[in-house]
Amino acid sequence: MLQGLPIGVKDVIDTADMPTEYNSPIYRSHQPRADAACVASARARGAVVIGKTVTAEFAYRHPGPTTNPLDPTRTPGGSSSGSAAGVAAGCFPLAFATQTGGSTIRPAAFCGVVGYKPSFGLISRVGVKPLSDSLDHVGVIARSVADCALLAAAASGQDLGAPERAQAAAPRIGVCRSPAWPAASPDTQALLERVAAQLGRAGAHVEARELPPQYAELEQAHSTTLAVEAAHGLAWELNTAPDMLSDTLIETLRWGLAQPPAALLTARKTLAGLRLDFDAFMQGLDILVTPSAPGEALALDSTGDHAFNRLWTALHVPCVTVPAGTGVRGLPLGIQIVGAYGSDRATLARAAWVESAVA
Repeated sequence: MLQGLPIGVKDVIDTADMPTEYNSPIYRSHQPRADAACVASARARGAVVIGKTVTAEFAYRHPGPTTNPLDPTRTPGGSSSGSAAGVAAGCFPLAFATQTGGSTIRPAAFCGVVGYKPSFGLISRVGVKPLSDSLDHVGVIARSVADCALLAAAASGQDLGAPERAQAAAPRIGVCRSPAWPAASPDTQALLERVAAQLGRAGAHVEARELPPQYAELEQAHSTTLAVEAAHGLAWELNTAPDMLSDTLIETLRWGLAQPPAALLTARKTLAGLRLDFDAFMQGLDILVTPSAPGEALALDSTGDHAFNRLWTALHVPCVTVPAGTGVRGLPLGIQIVGAYGSDRATLARAAWVESAVA
């Protein structure tokens, strides 16, 4: 399936033959004894791991040294910075990423390539350094939707079809601005309007579809879940080597530890209820289209805002970003395709349809 294809592996994912350091001095030269499940599966299907890719510290916000290959003064995004930049620069055609907030979709969008965050659990997280146990996803980055499907299928053992084949019928698409719309740059607002028109001209049924008011609760529920679970997952590091953690990470971990015991349970209940509600919300639609990021890549001191990603991450649904234009600086803008939970094969096929329609 992947015979001889080189892949990059984000450096929070274990590799038995290369160090895995999580971009933390705590783990300098750390050598796992075994491959993570996704790496082992890819190797078994012929992939050749040619290197580890830079991540933000423990796949959180503190950026690594990678720059955007399209403009070295700009961020490649985070936390899968090296995976996105490496694919965009032609270092390798396929790469593993992860996403807890927006760490696969946003870097791919910033670097002008394709990113795919599967439904929660489709690709095993065994052997991946945990940040937030109920939000962490393993994703993939490539130069096309079809290539993303190829690597994800190899890693998961799932039949994800051949997205490059033409659909029998144009999809039913909901254009969703999402509660994060005020964060969208003028470029991104114009992009969504233009893409909606392009998809309609290509034959899709296109309608506006806004999320109900209760989805406004998701932002806080996601933040609470991430912080409390990260405080548990990184407890050893915080207790034994706090001087080797970034101030940004320490602040989040200590905030998570300060939450009352009921906070995580309440947040999880909120997210579980919204996940059930989302199936009903998608009735009559095949996919949503929504921005991949607020705008173009930012300066290097930030990995960017996951405002347009955490919603879909918390809902556990499949998401794909495809390049769809450029902003005022000439840097890439992406459009995000979202499907219902478990509809990965169909969502990838429809993302390929969108990819072709906006090319």
